[in-house]
Amino acid sequence: MSKAMELKLNQDAYLPLRDVVFKTLRDAILRGNLKPGERLMEMHLAEELGVSRTPIREAIRMLEQEGLAITIPRKGAQVAGMTEKDLYDVLEIRDALDELAVSKACEKVNKKSLSKLAEAMRDFEKSVASGNVRAIVSSDEQFHDVIYAMTDNPKLVNIVSNLREQMYRYRYEYVKDNADYRQLVSEHTCIVDGLRRQDKEYVKSVMHTHLENQVAGVRKVIEEQNKKV
Repeated sequence: MSKAMELKLNQDAYLPLRDVVFKTLRDAILRGNLKPGERLMEMHLAEELGVSRTPIREAIRMLEQEGLAITIPRKGAQVAGMTEKDLYDVLEIRDALDELAVSKACEKVNKKSLSKLAEAMRDFEKSVASGNVRAIVSSDEQFHDVIYAMTDNPKLVNIVSNLREQMYRYRYEYVKDNADYRQLVSEHTCIVDGLRRQDKEYVKSVMHTHLENQVAGVRKVIEEQNKKV
């Protein structure tokens, strides 16, 4: 647990302790301070972060839901590695949901939704200009959330929200190391243009390319990870 000894609790008075611990551990995994295969021992983490084992246990369960941790019988929890199959499994579902979402969004687009989308686009461009990975990922999610909301299908929105947790690591890795930010902005711009014109086939094509670029970028991360194993 040598890396865990460097952890510091990211205090937030407005969040439950389990969420604070979760965010602390998630940041450590995404930033590479906790490596794939490294054990997440409740006692050591509790001592290092100055909390009881209960929020540690709850945070580890939350990490498992995001695919960031895995529990192995007789060994306990450890940081999960990324595999190409996991990547394809998650993004295959996302691709299908995105195609459905933009099709419905094209049918229901209006001035109000286009205004929200334009605002989300401006926020995304500001985040990209800042170079802050977490801000870029967050504003990217918010941009896509506007599109999902445009479908006026709460069940679809709920399904996508549940999938987001499993998508987060891949999106973060892509933005952190392999994304061409100008390309990301261009793709988002094309999505906005297609929705404004209500051109279903065009937007579906752009969204598919958008996701394929992410797959290619994350695959490079996984290949580099496997070389170090």
